[in-house]
Amino acid sequence: MKLSGQIALVTGAAGGIGAATARLFAREGAIVCLNDVNTEGAARLAGEIRDGGGRAGVFEGSVTDKKQVDDMVEAIRREFSRLDILINNAGINRDAMVKKMTEEQWDTVLDVNLKGSFLCAKSASLVMMEQKAGKINNTASIGALGNVGQANYAASKAGVMGLTYVLALELAKYNINVNAVAPGATETAMTAGIPPEIKERLIQSIPLRRMAQPEDIAAAHLFLVSSEAAYITGQVLFVDGGISVGL
Repeated sequence: MKLSGQIALVTGAAGGIGAATARLFAREGAIVCLNDVNTEGAARLAGEIRDGGGRAGVFEGSVTDKKQVDDMVEAIRREFSRLDILINNAGINRDAMVKKMTEEQWDTVLDVNLKGSFLCAKSASLVMMEQKAGKINNTASIGALGNVGQANYAASKAGVMGLTYVLALELAKYNINVNAVAPGATETAMTAGIPPEIKERLIQSIPLRRMAQPEDIAAAHLFLVSSEAAYITGQVLFVDGGISVGL
């Protein structure tokens, strides 16, 4: 098992990419700490993982609130004495053309996607610095390269990339690897509302001619936190079926 006995915190874990990552990490031997505003969904997933022979628990807290994040990380540290992996997966979108986008839509997306990643990385890294070891994976997006109607989302994910680069530089001396996974179009609740005709055009624009499954993204997260990626830090891995090549 690639993650035997390691303690992994996954935010936004109740569904989609977060849930797929938590399941995969548990199968690889990690003790998975699940965080999501959907606490009932996180609890169901924890039960599913335990029923399958894995180890998982729910740790509540809003990623946008520093005290709640610090309390969550401290609770994990108290229970397990360490924190080996952070998957900053929590994210939202509030799409609108710039001329119609409200300040609330802008602030809400930046708060969760960028500030949330910063707060969780900061708190987790303090534990990891004491250990002189750790892995942090942030979640960027193909959307960081620009997408009509997603100024807030694109800005937040471009910010996540910049945050990743700086964290990698600052934390390398503590033996902490920091990378980001940038998914392309993925079959999740966030994309479920795309009209069929638009979805088909999207698929035809992807060289591999399909949308990603959450498990495709989870596999990239697993690689980057495994010992096989020990010399990789400060990188953004696009998992997008090749669409970024032509942009």
